[in-house]
Parts: sequence; C-alpha cells; structure tokens
Amino acid sequence: MADLVKGKEPFRFYTRLHLSELTGLRASTLGQLLELIKTAPEACIYHHTHRFLQQHQYLSPEPPNDFAYWVSQVLGEDKLGEELASIDTVEYPSLKELREKIASTIEKYLAEDQFAKLRFARAGEEFHFIKSISFVVPTKHLVYSLEEFVEALRLVTLDSLYFHIFEARLRLMRGSNDFSNWIENSIGDRNLGRLIAKLDPYTYTLDALRNTIINIIKKRMPDKNG
Repeated sequence: MADLVKGKEPFRFYTRLHLSELTGLRASTLGQLLELIKTAPEACIYHHTHRFLQQHQYLSPEPPNDFAYWVSQVLGEDKLGEELASIDTVEYPSLKELREKIASTIEKYLAEDQFAKLRFARAGEEFHFIKSISFVVPTKHLVYSLEEFVEALRLVTLDSLYFHIFEARLRLMRGSNDFSNWIENSIGDRNLGRLIAKLDPYTYTLDALRNTIINIIKKRMPDKNG
C-alpha cells in the first residue's frame, strides 16, 4: 500500500456558501405539484430533497423529503407520502433521474386514485418551490497524500464536506463523491475509493460521516511503526 499513498495530482478542498431563493412557483393540488416537479429548475428538486440536511446538518442523519411531508401533512395523502419518503436518494446519480422518480411516483398514485386530484391545500398551506443556490470557493487546504488528506479532512468545515460528498455527485454529476474520485484516479487505490463510494451518506450526520471516512482511510494507510 505504501507505494499508492502519494497522489499523481493534489486534492483541493472547496467549500460553499448557500442561499435559498423563492421562485414564485406554488402548488395547491397534487396535479399542480406534479407539473411543477416536472418543470421547475433542478435547483428546486435539490432544495426540497436536501433542505433539512443543509439546514440542520448537526442534528439529523436522515433529511425528510419536503414533497413527502407536504403530501402527508397538508393534503392528507399518507400512502403517497410514505412512497415519496421511501425514495432512496442515493440510488439516483443525477437530479434528472431523481426528479423522474418523484414525478412517476405521483403520476402512478393519481392514476390509481382519482379522488386525490380533488384535494386542495388550505389557503396559506400551498407548496412553495424554493431553489438552492451555492457559491463554491476554494479553501487553503491542498493535499498530495492520504496522510495530508486525513489531516485536512479533520480541519475543513462541514460545508466543505457537504460539497464534496453531496453536491459533487448530484449537482455536478461527477458520478461519485470527490473523495472517491481522487483516491481512485490520483492515489490509484480503487478499492479504497469504492469503499467510500459505497457509504450511504444520508444515514449519517455530517460529523459522523467525516469520522467514518477518516477511519476507513486510516485503516488503509501504512503503519509508520511497522
């Protein structure tokens, strides 16, 4: 393993500044919600499937889905709410595919329950579409080896971790998280990269995710005392 520790290219840690912006789009019925899910900017789909994780990243490992919550709590469609909540975000490599899964789930439900089209949200309880805007900026952390990577990962903010794990995969469509890509392609350790890629980040708090990744890498690093 010792000959694989140094990377061919360095890894630069980035972080992001996050803003939420109202779009003016709103839905009162399932039909309206479906049409807007199909046509709203991808930044809206991202916001409403990742909002809780972004805003409460220290508190909860599994962010609720805004669509599922509104369908259940406002329209009273508990069965559909459960189906939307059960969509496993990590299975979808792009926001396009995640959007299609959410839309097809609602379409199927509407086809099976004609009365669902008739239910309206009360005034003031409409679903308002919000889009997530990120400004990505570099940090001072530039690393060339796994040892340096681990030390930097201990120091970077949770926003940096969030960017490289969640936004890189879904919003930038890099296929996997940035850490796995660098470890596979620059360090040359495909097995280690895939171990990290196989993690389901939605089942961890960000702090726990950081510690898990560090521990996985440390187990693969050569023993300096050996």
